[in-house]
Order: sequence, then structure tokens, then C-alpha cells
Amino acid sequence: MKPKLLITTDCFPPRWDGVARFLVNSIEELKKRFDITVIAPDFIGHRHKISGIKVIRLPLLPWQFGDIRFAVPKYWTIKKYIRDADVIFNQTIGPIGFCAILAARSCGRKIFSYVHSIEWQLASKSVEYCKSLVLRGVKLLARWLYNKCTTLLVPSRGVEDLLAGNGITTTKIVVPLGVNVKRFFPSANRGRAKSVLGIPPTTAVIGFCGRLGREKDVPTLCNAYQEVKKKFRRVRLLIVGEGLEVEECKQKGVTVTGFVDNVLPYYHAMDVFVLPSLTETSSLVTMEAMACGLPVVVTPVGSIREYVKDAENGFIFPRKDSKALAERLTILLKDKKLRHAIGLAARKTIVQGRNWKKTIKEIVHQLRH
Repeated sequence: MKPKLLITTDCFPPRWDGVARFLVNSIEELKKRFDITVIAPDFIGHRHKISGIKVIRLPLLPWQFGDIRFAVPKYWTIKKYIRDADVIFNQTIGPIGFCAILAARSCGRKIFSYVHSIEWQLASKSVEYCKSLVLRGVKLLARWLYNKCTTLLVPSRGVEDLLAGNGITTTKIVVPLGVNVKRFFPSANRGRAKSVLGIPPTTAVIGFCGRLGREKDVPTLCNAYQEVKKKFRRVRLLIVGEGLEVEECKQKGVTVTGFVDNVLPYYHAMDVFVLPSLTETSSLVTMEAMACGLPVVVTPVGSIREYVKDAENGFIFPRKDSKALAERLTILLKDKKLRHAIGLAARKTIVQGRNWKKTIKEIVHQLRH
């Protein structure tokens, strides 16, 4: 009989973000070794069906925080499933994660928590007002909760050091994120990929993929695009995602797709990928774009500097600096050979050092021991 694995998360399809994509990828492999139950919010939208697992949906609270609504914290419901589980794998510290950590502690169960983001940084940059108050409050909450976990799985040494420096003493194990390099691969014909999306094959495409939350700082990308447009007649900005910043992105020459199930055709249509984020831990979308052989232009947030080397397999620009971003985009759009060389180096980086097989193998190892 397989051991029972309970996954608790405040982010899960149909709300798509890095956590949700991480879980969908993980579950496909984990269900071979565990009997899986997932507790997640009852988000509105098309349900992504994953066969062979049980999903418990908790109703949503009526309020919205940044670009997310949280679930009702049904502690006793969560505790019932905690008692029945052999292993608990938590993903977040919203209401569901909060209850799961406290219930596991109460029941004497081991609980592993993957730290997908620096919660206090993410929360403070996601809200419009009271940023410093939110930062201090969430930092205190994160420290208290993470110190009640058995083990924290973290994506990088930098995150490990940051947590330790903020008083989080729980055992930490570095499990770097990776991507499926068989699923994310370079385009065989970029012009054809553009045509499929209704974009002229000769148009240069600058791309972004992800939630349009305030912390993603997509307006900086849009401002840089307006500068780039002055130098190139045929250039398009392709934004793949949905969220709070949609209206600010709707400008001439900008295509906003909204949510899409399969992002690969959009990566294949891009010539350059941009991540203008104010905060990240690893940035799954950046690694996906690199696996697709795209030159990336990114901010130096989280562990990105560990795998993006400036002017070697991508370019780095300062946060909120649309002028610097426009300069780097201009360099790449002017030089097709440079784009190709940077893209090849980007793909090689991911294949050799950020392969999903290594990630899931280590996760399975930790959960089984």
C-alpha cells in the first residue's frame, strides 16, 4: 500500500501561478509513489483535472488580498486529513497552510513546507497601501509558522540564508527548481509559431508570461516597449497572463492573452523574454523561457543570478529601470546572431543544471525519509 501524502496549498488550479504549476508537475510523479490528497481553495474557473488524486476544495473568503482570494480557514476539516496522512507537504502560509502547520504540530505529524517565495516581500509588493505594515506583519507570521515545520525545502542557498537571517531556525534543505526540458524546447520555426498566433512572421516579439500582479512590475516592461517601438517598425509586446495590471498593459502594439492552458506556443513565438519582477525566489517562467532557447532579460531578484549570467546566457537590468531594459532589448533585437547564441547558452544552462528530473527526485527522497 502506498503511503498517504497530504498536500496543502492556498494556490492551485484554476488559479495558475508558479506554485500551481509546480504542484501540477510534481503530482504527476508523486502519485506513482503516494496516495495523494490535496486541500486547496475553491477557485472559480476551469478545473484542471489530475487523475488518480483526491482534491478537497474549501470555500473562499469574500475579501481579496492583492490579486488573490484566500479560503476559509477550516482548521478542524484540515486537521481530520492531517491525522489520516503519513506525510504532509505544505506549499504556502495562507489560511490553508496556516491551519495545516498548526494541525500537524498539534498531531505530532511531520510537515515539509516548500518555500516558493519570500512571503513578506511578496505580500508587501502585492498591496497598494500599508506596504511597510504588511511587510512587518507577514514577516512575523512567516517566522512563527516556519519555525513550527519539521523541514523547509528551499530553492536556493540565498533563500536558505535569508530565512536563517530572519530568525527561522527550522532545518532547511536546498532543492533547486527545474523545468521539464522535454516539454519546454526551442521552436523549430519561429515565423510559423507567430503566424499561428496571428502575428506577422517578420514582427519581432518581446514576451512576458505570468500573473499580472503588482510585484511583477509589468508597467516597467510596457514603458520600455514604448521606447523600443521608436527604433523598430515591426515589434510586438506579447503578455501571456491575467491579473490586476491588465488595463495598464492595454496599449497599441501590446497583445494580452489572458489565461492560457498551454504556454509553449507563446514561448515559441517570442524572440526575447522579459522578467521585470520586483521579487522572486527562482522564477519558473524564466527557466521555461531559457529551456525554449530564448534570450532572457531579467531583474536580479531571488536566485536568478545563480543561473542567469549577464551577457552570457541572458541580460540583467536594474528593477524599475525601463530605460536600461529598453537598451538591452534594443541590443538583442538588432542582432539575430546574438539572440541565437544567447538562446543556445540559456537552453544549455537549464538542461545541465535546472532539469526537472533532479528536482522531483530530491523532493521524493525528502518526503520518503
